Amino acid sequence: MMQEEQLQNQIAELLKQVEKLTKSVTKLKSSRKDQLSIACVSGDMDKILATMIISLAAAAMDTKVKIFFSFWGLSALRDPKKNPKGKDIISKMFGIMLPKSKNSLKLSKMNMGGMGPAMIKFLMKKKNVLSLDEMFKQAAELGIEFIVCEMSMDLMGFKKEEMIEYPHLSYAGAATFVADAGESSIQLFI
Repeated sequence: MMQEEQLQNQIAELLKQVEKLTKSVTKLKSSRKDQLSIACVSGDMDKILATMIISLAAAAMDTKVKIFFSFWGLSALRDPKKNPKGKDIISKMFGIMLPKSKNSLKLSKMNMGGMGPAMIKFLMKKKNVLSLDEMFKQAAELGIEFIVCEMSMDLMGFKKEEMIEYPHLSYAGAATFVADAGESSIQLFI
């Protein structure tokens, strides 16, 4: 009889814990926004393509999209026509060594001495896949936000004056991304 009573008490306690967990999960789900937050730290063409394709798909489904570009991902946001003055030697070196735009990015695999990106661009055109320029244009039309990591920009010696013109471009720190990601129903790291 004593064991049966202990078992019933344990079951009752477990049911209370399950109910408490269920309420916590429900509260967490209801506090999340229909939002996709992506940390894009890669400057590889294929990874920028993946970032943009996923972002466009989400935005087309009315999901708010915020892309936090950091470190090597900043190369995709550089404008090749802009050449800001007043950089120190290390900043100039980064500027020379890193791709100067989304159209000069390399592939992460099979770059083949620069032929890989040309082959991918050829195949994209042949298969009627949007180019990166077209993807960025569509992203702007869909209201996708691009957030430039200020710390990465500063470390790599990039200036705001050399970034692309984009209607939903802002500058912020990692804490902003973490806050946005915490509110988002989906978070990705590319």
